[in-house]
Amino acid sequence: MASLITAKRLVVKIGSALLVDRTTGALRKDWLTALAQDVAWLKSCGVQVVLVSSGSIALGREVLGLPATDLALEQSQAAAAVGQIRLARAYEEALAPHDITTAQVLMTLEDSRDRRRYLNSRATLEHLVGLNVVPIVNENDTIATDEIRFGDNDRLAAQIAATIGADVLVLLSDVDGFYSANPADDPDAKRYDFIDHITPEIEAMAGDAGSGLSKGGMKTKLMAAKTSTAAGCAMAICHGAALRPLTGLETGANATWFTATLDPQVARKRWIAAMKPLGTVTLDAGAAQALSRGNSLLPAGVHAVSGMFGRGDPVAITGPDGHQLGLGLSRYTADEAQKIKGHRSAEIEKLLGYPGRAALIHRDDMAL
Repeated sequence: MASLITAKRLVVKIGSALLVDRTTGALRKDWLTALAQDVAWLKSCGVQVVLVSSGSIALGREVLGLPATDLALEQSQAAAAVGQIRLARAYEEALAPHDITTAQVLMTLEDSRDRRRYLNSRATLEHLVGLNVVPIVNENDTIATDEIRFGDNDRLAAQIAATIGADVLVLLSDVDGFYSANPADDPDAKRYDFIDHITPEIEAMAGDAGSGLSKGGMKTKLMAAKTSTAAGCAMAICHGAALRPLTGLETGANATWFTATLDPQVARKRWIAAMKPLGTVTLDAGAAQALSRGNSLLPAGVHAVSGMFGRGDPVAITGPDGHQLGLGLSRYTADEAQKIKGHRSAEIEKLLGYPGRAALIHRDDMAL
């Protein structure tokens, strides 16, 4: 079983049914206050925390007097626009007494599919947690249509965990783990403490959503488990309704843990290494040595650039003798890389006409 307090990065997914009272449509302030205590406790242990929270549509729907179910797309988007403000404010007010700064990050499926947007999202989240901020991530329901939707925050949370290289993902749910059948219908249903491999038999056991507010069922949770564990991130499904659910999970509450066999950084580098390069950057001897010591690739160390690649595309990294050292995701287009090669990072803004990132390829986006 993974430990929350020893994780470097933790992503927690919070569903609407936990955050919003099903009967009144009001925010469960006592629950959120207790969750904030959990977050503060984890941060005091040195854990970087990201929250992926549903609730904007549920909160906005109540304010606008819209029906509880079967909303049209434009109604859902209007409810989300109203509810997002209230959701962000609720988290800010709950965490402020603990001197924790929050940030709102809204995403769509396109942000993870498009490599440029993916790198932007990763860089923003990395910088936020590096500044000791707790990002509150939600799907951007105000603009997302079916073709660009995750559709549920289970999979969004898994994608966030993979994006930032989290160690642990926790899905706070209305059940205390993964069962062989729906425990509400089958008294003989078995809860699994650990799942090392998601087999076809395990997939066949998954049911559908169990509440009127949440969109995710066990099928989406298994999809989230596949994404997170493949990225080296362990995942837990546990009951979230009780106060301080993360403390409960750490102290032995019922849960199902999906185990990851790889370290997040190893998994990410394997993913990069399997890509087909669209260009090449050739380094001088000094830069090649710097990379071998674990440094990022700065423009000053680049001798030549070839190929046609965009920002976020994979490029081959070669030494001065032409030997390939590895692959990396470029933070600049081929044209931009040509302009800044051989120059110090401080000169980038003058050369390009706008400020850029210091590294041409960051060490986290590199597989040597």
